[in-house]
Amino acid sequence: MANILNIETSTEVCSVALGSEGQVLEHHENYDGQTHATLLSAYVSDVLKYVRSREIKLDAVAVSIGPGSYTGLRIGLSEAKGLAFGMNIPLIVVNTLQLLTVSTMFNQFIDDDVLYAPMIDARRMEVYTAIYNPALEAVMEPQPLIIDSDSYADVLQRHMVVFMGNGSDKARDVIRHPNARFIGGIKPVALDMIALSERAYRRQDFADVAYATPLYLKEFQATVPRNKVLGQ
Repeated sequence: MANILNIETSTEVCSVALGSEGQVLEHHENYDGQTHATLLSAYVSDVLKYVRSREIKLDAVAVSIGPGSYTGLRIGLSEAKGLAFGMNIPLIVVNTLQLLTVSTMFNQFIDDDVLYAPMIDARRMEVYTAIYNPALEAVMEPQPLIIDSDSYADVLQRHMVVFMGNGSDKARDVIRHPNARFIGGIKPVALDMIALSERAYRRQDFADVAYATPLYLKEFQATVPRNKVLGQ
């Protein structure tokens, strides 16, 4: 049985959840934005008090590494790395785009043959996005993309694609294909990280505490081709 502390700070939501074999033992969330520096340490402290009071052994700490906001990711990863180093437990990193996909699967009843296109807002009409199948295999690798009416055209001809995340609002008025479905209100939260962090723990897929870095939006905008969509 793995007991994992999950931390999510990639967007305006600050959240922490303690999971054990798919069960939520303790969690805290705040959706107000700009509160990560104030709230995260307090949330983690509350979870650690819960752990000590019940003599639970913490096996790992997991953190979302983006893409997302510079400040939020830096705060979350710093907290997670400090815990992993101080408690001598493994560090697990979770991609925020995969997390948004899992959150959608958990909260919506959708056919098994659809694809998922999570979107994190960048600037103007740009988003950071990917496409995943229900097994979380990348049909389109994570990348920045400038949204226009032809975005995702090839894949939309063959599949229904579900769009979600804080970047999908500006795409809703541009992508009007009948196979495009937009779901609002999906935010990355620590509760939905539990399945991903437990999968990583089973696979012993751990990050190097010394070298783990966030996936900042601005770094990917500088290094990843913006128009490489499904081989185009």
